[in-house]
Amino acid sequence: MSHFRSSFAAQFAPVRVRFGVGMRRQVSEEVARLGCKRALVLSTPAQADAAMEMAQEIGDLAVGVFTRATMHTPVSVTEEAVAHARAVNADCLVAVGGGSTTGLGKAIALRTDLPQIVVPTTYAGSEATNILGQTEKGEKTTLTDVRVQPEVILYDPELVRSLPAGLTVTSALNAMAHAAEGLYARDRNPISTLLAIEGLEAFAESLDRVVADPGDLEARGRTLYGAWLCGTVLGQVGMALHHKLCHTLGGSFDLPHAETHAVILPHAIAFNARAAAQELEPVARIFGDPSPGKALYAFAKRLGAPMALRDLGMKEQDLDKAAEIATARPYWNPQAVTKDDIATLLAAAWRGDPPAF
Repeated sequence: MSHFRSSFAAQFAPVRVRFGVGMRRQVSEEVARLGCKRALVLSTPAQADAAMEMAQEIGDLAVGVFTRATMHTPVSVTEEAVAHARAVNADCLVAVGGGSTTGLGKAIALRTDLPQIVVPTTYAGSEATNILGQTEKGEKTTLTDVRVQPEVILYDPELVRSLPAGLTVTSALNAMAHAAEGLYARDRNPISTLLAIEGLEAFAESLDRVVADPGDLEARGRTLYGAWLCGTVLGQVGMALHHKLCHTLGGSFDLPHAETHAVILPHAIAFNARAAAQELEPVARIFGDPSPGKALYAFAKRLGAPMALRDLGMKEQDLDKAAEIATARPYWNPQAVTKDDIATLLAAAWRGDPPAF
């Protein structure tokens, strides 16, 4: 089936992407290729050992390590990291980790215009975009800027081989959300649609295998391929209700990023399928249910994903406030959004029920 549209625009960033087992050992080559000599290595506290190993791997090209990357990219942490980058006179950034570390690298680049090399250890996919989400004073906001687009991405299946099954699944569902919403995006184009479908198929083909055998490098490679494709979709088109809800729940209620995406995705897709059933047909086909929302719910449940917001720490008494925040400044969405509908959606997601729509 052709995905031709009579009118569309597409723009692709000049990003260097490399895949392969052991690819992390090519960071020195990429630092030199950028014409840089003073790399600052970034990570979260939990991945400090990986950051130190990377600094040792690139040797004299590393001038420091900053290991305080934090979920939802708090501006206060970014300011501390920028000061550190300037103190060591860094001329590039090497982000080793998932969405939190990538987000910090982007936030530093926004303020300094330093080039970035990203070595993903999850399936977040944000490394493939020029989008940055930041949190300040209890609210998460996003922006799009060419300065936050990483210049180099190195995908190494060995770096996700030890990723726990739970994080594997939630991180993958986070990535899949970019593709699912990309299918009905207002500014979608034929290429973004093809990338979205290919990305979803890559995860559908590989996630069961990875959960059954986490050390399967071929399957891990496919999941990274899916993450890159889904992330590239996110960099091409605008997101809608699913991402608005996740930004609200993460930024205002401090819920964990990937797990929140995993819980919300089936509910948001079911809600929007009322207005975008044709666009979401690939989701129904790939995951084997006429209802794309129910298909994703069953897929996530089979893989052992978290299913309820209450299990992530969301308080029932905060649901009304969340619905109010999410509808105060809504993103464009194919289905009209009301506070009552969102309250119904969030109540089902809080309980872990199948989608209400």
